[in-house]
Order: sequence, then C-alpha cells, then structure tokens
Amino acid sequence: MPFGLMAFLAFASGCGGGTSTDTTTSGDTSTTVSTTTDTSTDASASNTTAIGGNSDTSMAEDREFVMEAASGGLMEVALGKIAATNAASAQVKEFGRMMVTDHTKANAELKAVAAKKNVTVSPHPMEKHQKHIDELQAKKGADFDKAYVEMMVDDHKEDVSKFEDEASKGNDADVKVFATKTLPVLKKHLEHIQKIQDGMKK
Repeated sequence: MPFGLMAFLAFASGCGGGTSTDTTTSGDTSTTVSTTTDTSTDASASNTTAIGGNSDTSMAEDREFVMEAASGGLMEVALGKIAATNAASAQVKEFGRMMVTDHTKANAELKAVAAKKNVTVSPHPMEKHQKHIDELQAKKGADFDKAYVEMMVDDHKEDVSKFEDEASKGNDADVKVFATKTLPVLKKHLEHIQKIQDGMKK
C-alpha cells in the first residue's frame, strides 16, 4: 500500500476515535446535569410541605398561627398548674386541671403537625405569654382567682377568634384540620370559665 494512502487511513481512524470519545464525554456530562436538576426539583417539591417555606410564601400566616398556638398552649398548661396550687376556689382549681389535661393533648397534636411541616416550635412560651405566667405566679388566693379568671376569659375569646379564622381561611389543610378539631374544646373552655366568672360576681 502506498505510503500516502496509509497515512490518510491512519489520520481518518484517529479522527473517528476522537469523535467517539467526545460524544461519550458529552453524554456523561449531560446525564450528570440531568441528575442534579432532578434532585433540585425533588427538594423543591419537598419544601412545598413546609409552612411558609420559600416554595409557598402564602402559607406564612399558617406558620405564624402554629407558633402562636403552640406558645399559647404552653402558657395554658403552665397557668393551669399554678391554678391548682395558688387558687382559693375549688372551681378555679378544677378549671386549671382541665387546662393542663386538654392543652397538653392539643400541644402534642400541634407539635406533630408542625413536625410534618418542617416547623420547629419552641419548648418555651413567647415573651408575651411568659409575662402572664410570671404575673399570675406571684398571686395567691382570691387575688389569683380574680386575675386568672379574667385572663382566661380574655385569652379564650381571642383563641376562639383566631382558631375560627384559621379553620375557615387557612391555607394548609393539616393546620386547618387541627384548628377545626380544637375549636370546640376552646369554646367549651370559654363557656366554662365565663360561668365561673359570673358566679364570682354574685
């Protein structure tokens, strides 16, 4: 075979090999990018379950509700325990024990909902709720009864309003279910404490 023909065939073979290698490399790179994109998409989809997450800022109000309700529940339990020891009235003591039982249960249910939504609730009450705890902890007897009952009436009126709003206008289905389920309990508490308050006025 003439030298010129042999040189041409060798050159053609080399070019073909180079092209094959480039194609494979390009294919691998494409696969890697595709995998990265899928992972990003999955992460974004996962974030849609997080209340107030970057993927759905419209649920920020639900997140705020959860945080407020969790803190308020902790306050109710703390004040209920104080009522059991500091109150003079047997009815107030009984109401305090009911607060501990009912709100401990509600707190656990809300914590489970929050965990499902990637929301970490604080194990401590907010400053405004802690203030009520500190104020009432310093009172005893009839003074405690009056202050506690007034505070419980006002607090439960506010709670009922907030839970009604969340149950009807909330964005997150699970949070709405919690609000709807807990609302009758709060209404029962409000009715109960109002009766105690009416009895104290006589």
